[in-house]
Amino acid sequence: MTTEAMAATISDDEIVMRASSLPELDGYPTVDELLERVEALREEFPDLVTKRRVGTSRLGEPIMQYTVDGGTDADDRRTRCLVVGGIHPNEPIGSHTVIRLIDDLLRDGSLRERLHAVWHVIPCIDPDGMRLNEGWFDEPFDGETYFRHFYRPPGHEQVEWTFPIDYKKKYFDATLPETRALQRAIDEVRPDLYIPLHNSETGGAYYYLSPDARDLAPLLHRLPAELGIPLHLGEPEASHFTELAPAVFAAGTSEDVYEWRVQNDLDPAPPGGAGQSSTSYASRYGTLSLIAELPIWRTFGADDTQPSGTNYADLLREAGEALVETGTHLCAVLDSIRSSLTIDSPFLRSAEAFVPGMTRAGQHMIDRAEDPANDRVAIVAERPMSVVWMYRLRFGGALLRALRAEVAAGSAPATVRRAAADLERSWNGWLARRDSDERPEGIPVTDVVGVQYGAVLGLVAHHAHRVRTRARLEDAS
Repeated sequence: MTTEAMAATISDDEIVMRASSLPELDGYPTVDELLERVEALREEFPDLVTKRRVGTSRLGEPIMQYTVDGGTDADDRRTRCLVVGGIHPNEPIGSHTVIRLIDDLLRDGSLRERLHAVWHVIPCIDPDGMRLNEGWFDEPFDGETYFRHFYRPPGHEQVEWTFPIDYKKKYFDATLPETRALQRAIDEVRPDLYIPLHNSETGGAYYYLSPDARDLAPLLHRLPAELGIPLHLGEPEASHFTELAPAVFAAGTSEDVYEWRVQNDLDPAPPGGAGQSSTSYASRYGTLSLIAELPIWRTFGADDTQPSGTNYADLLREAGEALVETGTHLCAVLDSIRSSLTIDSPFLRSAEAFVPGMTRAGQHMIDRAEDPANDRVAIVAERPMSVVWMYRLRFGGALLRALRAEVAAGSAPATVRRAAADLERSWNGWLARRDSDERPEGIPVTDVVGVQYGAVLGLVAHHAHRVRTRARLEDAS
């Protein structure tokens, strides 16, 4: 490594400054707007950025990978970074992060040199799915607009969860074209660092991080604090996650999850399951991963660890019973009209996958309420009803969207039209109660993008510091 590269650095203070000084952003770009912005940057800086096609979406759209090579020493080993946007199509915060990252790398030669990396960026790995969410991108803080235009594919149609796996009793090879494109990119780049750009919905910021990069945790805490975003200090998304620091969880592998399920007397390979995650797949190359989950909305008490005065088991039981009731009702609606449905829409497939999951998730909450460990006072940040509102509005909304498609196509008999009208009334009631219970407040787009962008820079800068430290030790020996 050259003396200049060893001396160069980018401090946490500079990263926070960069994260805090983004231009004002309003809403999220559509897929076309995202791709047009990135392509315009390539055309403006043809000597610094290249592109290649890595695959094709299910609906025939080219999937492109852009490469920015930071550094001038051809003999020096630069960090290989792979950054991927749109890996879940309802998570567009990363679209702005991609644009900002590429723009800064191309316009700031000092930043490129000091980070000393080769950047491979796929702006949107699931363009077909993201287009189905574009109806809310201009008004992300209007709950009705958001949930009426929300789309989340079922697990076996998600790029993130359809990587192949063959481990003990778990086998999956039904990879999607988009997954094969990302798999190809991972296999060819063999990244040192892999950063899929996700976001959450409500609450506070939290992260998934490879344990070997745990030194990044203080910066991951500092970034949202500087930008006024709470940390998520309630329970993690799933019980198997290991906490590295508050709101920072270990990015483990699918094999780890398998063994955890075995140890907890759970089916390690339940029927209908998908494959492994992209971060799990990338780990075969010794890759370190970071996922920065930033919320669309801030909700009351996300970072409040004070006692709430309410028994946690009671909260779990209440939420579980509500989910079981809703799931049972929506399953009955689906069963009563399924034979009359004529359109195999992505919304129907989403509802058919997630609606039964409400009952299973609810029963799991009820079972957990019987665990003596949960017979305690909940902290304010523990709000299991948030899951209820998410399921009801997301996937009750998916079913409503499917029924509306039938009505709009003129193929809906009276039973389907009545079911759509009844569900419309229920859905509107859920939305009103969610707004009252959760008190969601939109977080400025500029701020959540700033935190995610800063986290990306932070991982690369900290990795560069570790590489330089090893180089100095080797030189000294």
